Amino acid sequence: MARTVGIGHQDFEDIRTKGLFYIDKTDFIREWWEGNDSVTLLTRPRRFGKTLNMSMTEQFFSIAYAGRGDLFEGLSIWEKPDFRDLQGSYPVISLSFADVKEGSFVQARKTICRIIKSVYRQFDFLLEEDCLSESEKADFLGISAEMEDSEAAFSLKALAGYLYHYYGKKVIILLDEYDTPLQEAYVNGYWEELVAFTRSLFNSTFKTNPYLERAVMTGITRVSKESIFSDLNNLKVVTTTSEEYESSFGFTEEEVFAALDEFGLSEKKEEVKSWYDGFTFGKKQIFIIHGPSLIIWIQNGCVVTGQTAVPTAWSESSLRKGIRKPSRILSCFCREEL
Repeated sequence: MARTVGIGHQDFEDIRTKGLFYIDKTDFIREWWEGNDSVTLLTRPRRFGKTLNMSMTEQFFSIAYAGRGDLFEGLSIWEKPDFRDLQGSYPVISLSFADVKEGSFVQARKTICRIIKSVYRQFDFLLEEDCLSESEKADFLGISAEMEDSEAAFSLKALAGYLYHYYGKKVIILLDEYDTPLQEAYVNGYWEELVAFTRSLFNSTFKTNPYLERAVMTGITRVSKESIFSDLNNLKVVTTTSEEYESSFGFTEEEVFAALDEFGLSEKKEEVKSWYDGFTFGKKQIFIIHGPSLIIWIQNGCVVTGQTAVPTAWSESSLRKGIRKPSRILSCFCREEL
């Protein structure tokens, strides 16, 4: 029996507990962990599953999900005994800059600080423990939307330290859509201010942080190393031309055809391929399909309404957003990504 198709789900636990249609991407966890890179920057186009993969990674490693191996049963990562022992074994700080779409630096900075404050709230229990000194508790409570630049820059590093002293283990940090505020900053004319603020935050969080186990950042584009990454010589950059993780985002031809078989749409394989083929990640020639377009088509195009036309949801929305004002951003984002 075919699984239920749900659109718009970006929480791994939600998908797994509801038994929704899901194409197994958990081998990303194995490849990333075995790669042993300190900080990994992954760039992929919009709507290729970056946020869902970050949710999956958080829920695999996070102590908050200890004992939740049920979320991964039947998936490729759970077939590896060594990785079963890693599930729920690390403190994880997870945050996203997806909502930082402001017209001014003041508002963008405030939104980032509010996001950091919301992350701190997840660990309020530390205030009741003996792992923090009185001054550290005061610093913890001082995290706010109006905190000073120096406090903001040090905030995630400090939180990692608090968690390290509580759990006795270094921290995994996951940052989704790191480049959203930077794109808005360039378009709206406050690039230099935000770059200076972000550089300090990233340097403290990802470079000089003794409590960091590993980190992943995702985004659409790679911002040039001359800007926010100038201090991060420990950064592993994985772009669309890299061979690493080449099948971890989007759907391969094999995965798409298996999905069509599951929903009784085997005769539509060539039609789907003619509409959506064309992406190559890495040097390996690999058929990549944009995930939401396939899922929308399965749910609305054939399964629900019986239509046979393939919708062009991706080309009409995500592509248009992805190439907004490309000529203005060329000087700040790496050309290989454009």
